[in-house]
Amino acid sequence: MIVQKRTFRIPELLLQSGSVLREVQVGFETYGTLNANGTNAILVCHFFSGTSHCAGRYHEADAEPGYWDAIIGPGKAIDTSKFFVVSSDVLSNVNAKAPNVVTTGPSSINPQTGRVYGSTFPIVTIGDFVTVQKQLVDSLGIKRLHAVCGPSMGALQTLEWCVRFPDFFDRAMPVIGPGLAAEPYLISTLQQWCQPIFDDPDFQNGDYYGTGREPMKGLAQALKLITFTALHQDWANRLFGRRLADDGDPLREMNARFAIDKHLDEAGAQRAQTADANALLRIARANQLFSIEERKNNIRARFLMLPASSDLLMVPAMAQRGAEELRRLGCEVNLHFIEGHGGHLDGLNAIGQCSDAIRRFMEDAPTSARA
Repeated sequence: MIVQKRTFRIPELLLQSGSVLREVQVGFETYGTLNANGTNAILVCHFFSGTSHCAGRYHEADAEPGYWDAIIGPGKAIDTSKFFVVSSDVLSNVNAKAPNVVTTGPSSINPQTGRVYGSTFPIVTIGDFVTVQKQLVDSLGIKRLHAVCGPSMGALQTLEWCVRFPDFFDRAMPVIGPGLAAEPYLISTLQQWCQPIFDDPDFQNGDYYGTGREPMKGLAQALKLITFTALHQDWANRLFGRRLADDGDPLREMNARFAIDKHLDEAGAQRAQTADANALLRIARANQLFSIEERKNNIRARFLMLPASSDLLMVPAMAQRGAEELRRLGCEVNLHFIEGHGGHLDGLNAIGQCSDAIRRFMEDAPTSARA
């Protein structure tokens, strides 16, 4: 599929913090056709460092398709000949410098001051992301969603939808998610991702725009940590072993590296070229703040939960605890493991192995959503 990034505009957006954003822009993509009743739409929510680009290509020459292209498209598990798929960027998208990201964030101009938001950009939450998505789907003429789904942070958004708009859909598919709240171990991991940015003197308390000094070293280190924690030891053993890089002898030089660290350093530096440090910090805080524990009685959906067996970030036990809580609430929950050795990223790269389970979940008639 060849797809196009479109822009949704909101004149004024009230955030959970009480702050107000004006003249908000949000990038989004759609796939397939909305039916006459406005009831065949599936919302896909993206992961921490992702965008709305979940399937297809912007141009035929693109090297890679969207992250869930294995399951979204004509004849695939989420069949776009039957369903109208919608996906939007979240506020403060990490990839603020990417050419197809137009969404409002800390590097945007504040229309009230005419200057870049920088450190004044407010804290945003998973709930704020869902508020924007609801306004978007309403604007597209969607009367009821067929399903809400997404990987990692997308799973958090899926669960937030379940408690905010429980009567607007009946299927929820959180993939590689943490259960019903960010647990302390995950909260601290997110903070460790952020620390290199805070420690970079070029961060300048978040007001680095226009100074000629961005916290690129800290941002690259943060993205290196994110990449590392999203993978698994078997990935490292298989691809690198104990091989050395080509930049010295670690027996004699402290700055000499092993091959795995050279790879991760280069990956972090490359990702930093299209990312923004302030945006990353706010996305991390949104994940830390996530919890639906006090609102879980609102949930009406039935679930297909897809943890990854080798996940070291949002470990399968988190999803299992969430599934148990949902079952105690009377929800129908089908737990299906993504098998592999790719860690958290198996929720993106190995999602195709769940195609049959996803197809059945999306196409079968509901059986026992909570009354």
